[in-house]
Amino acid sequence: MDDSQIVELYWQRSDRAIPETAAKYGAYCRRIACNILQSPEDAEECVNDVWLRAWNAMPEQRPARLDAFLGRLTRWLSLDRRRREGRDRRGGGEYTLALEELDGCLTAPESVESRVETAELSAAIDRFLAGLAPDERTVFLARYYFGCPIRLIAEKHGFGESKVKTMLHRTRKKLQNALREEGYL
Repeated sequence: MDDSQIVELYWQRSDRAIPETAAKYGAYCRRIACNILQSPEDAEECVNDVWLRAWNAMPEQRPARLDAFLGRLTRWLSLDRRRREGRDRRGGGEYTLALEELDGCLTAPESVESRVETAELSAAIDRFLAGLAPDERTVFLARYYFGCPIRLIAEKHGFGESKVKTMLHRTRKKLQNALREEGYL
């Protein structure tokens, strides 16, 4: 079943919408959630929350890309769950390590007034990503958006782990320089 048919099932409030979504995107959403939460059980609960959130969100919007819509929901819910459970205080995991690697490039917004700056920063990062070679962009997003372990990224792309680490290090440096040139650092 294609995405437009699945979205139509949501709009019709059909009982088949969630099973069809789970069949097509369940593994994708579980992988994102598991990379962030580091627990298959927590990931499964989060994915179930994604189906509920998708069910409630569909009448208001028709996503152009269902995979991106579900991936974004999964990521947000996984991060929220991670924060709530205080995993960072109990040692964290791969996703915490990935975020720590980006610490030198980005700073958290300090106030509500900084929302405009955050939107501009987001646009600057989007421009930076658009200028990367496809392999660099894919590796960078796999690590810092989807929270994939370096070992998994290396396997997927046929690279050695050291090559992935080097690519990530160089890309972070490029990002840092690009943000410095635009006045963000």
